[in-house]
Amino acid sequence: MLPAATATPPVHTTNLRGLKKIHSGKVRDIYEIDAESMLIVTTDRLSAFDVVLPDPIPDKGRVLNSISNFWFEKTRHIVPNHLTGRKLEEVVRDSDELAMLADRAVIVKKLKTVPLEAVVRGYVIGSGWKDYQKTGAISGIKLPPGLKQAARLPQTLFTPSTKAAMGEHDETISFEQASAIVGAELAARVRDTAIRIYEFAAEHARHRGIIIADTKFEFAQNADGSLVLIDEVLTPDSSRFWPADTWKEGISPPSFDKQFVRDYLETLDWNKQAPGPKLPADIISKTSSNYREALKRLTA
Repeated sequence: MLPAATATPPVHTTNLRGLKKIHSGKVRDIYEIDAESMLIVTTDRLSAFDVVLPDPIPDKGRVLNSISNFWFEKTRHIVPNHLTGRKLEEVVRDSDELAMLADRAVIVKKLKTVPLEAVVRGYVIGSGWKDYQKTGAISGIKLPPGLKQAARLPQTLFTPSTKAAMGEHDETISFEQASAIVGAELAARVRDTAIRIYEFAAEHARHRGIIIADTKFEFAQNADGSLVLIDEVLTPDSSRFWPADTWKEGISPPSFDKQFVRDYLETLDWNKQAPGPKLPADIISKTSSNYREALKRLTA
């Protein structure tokens, strides 16, 4: 469901009074509730090139949270997820904090994460395009010669990466390297599940005018070792969303995701190290509009 535009100020950082903050990531602040559950707040922070930018994007966190919740529900038949269904009012008592958290916070299970970024690609773009130009392969997976930028891949690719610490860059690795990190059996389950989610979602999005070029998932494990989908799912932060009616091979298509901001940042004399540059008002406004349009198309 599309949340109404809010008159409340953008949220760059949270400091809830009644809960202990245990982690602050690029976009999400995480609070401890008890031994089995956490509160995740999706802020309006935006990161690009693994650097958190100083300007929040209005409504971005609410849109991301709404899109993730939509996909969590849509993919339950493929893999369970970390949502508990508990209400925020159970753990947050302050009315001002509840108003700030509306549509941007969820209570989730506390689980053991799988230390991989499960990256799935359906098109040749981004770092995959650069890799292909240099080697004719993506993450060591050989591809046919002559593919153009933004071309649809002959098959969906699983190209995992390491999970980098705050301010550091994720490193793309081969499936064999992923297997060495988490074990061959778990790596195979992560790969197969990630590809299945991507292909299911890509088909849904295609019928609503959006091409999901690539995305990344994160997984955890229950006590019995079964996989659980966590973090965010198929959002404009974790995916490349292209309008299907303007896509064509040979160019980097316009997008509903933060590629719009990346393209702007590429025009600056910035070394892609913290601190990030401030964004002009028109870039902030257009980015917010792009995020909301993605939510509207996907969930309408």
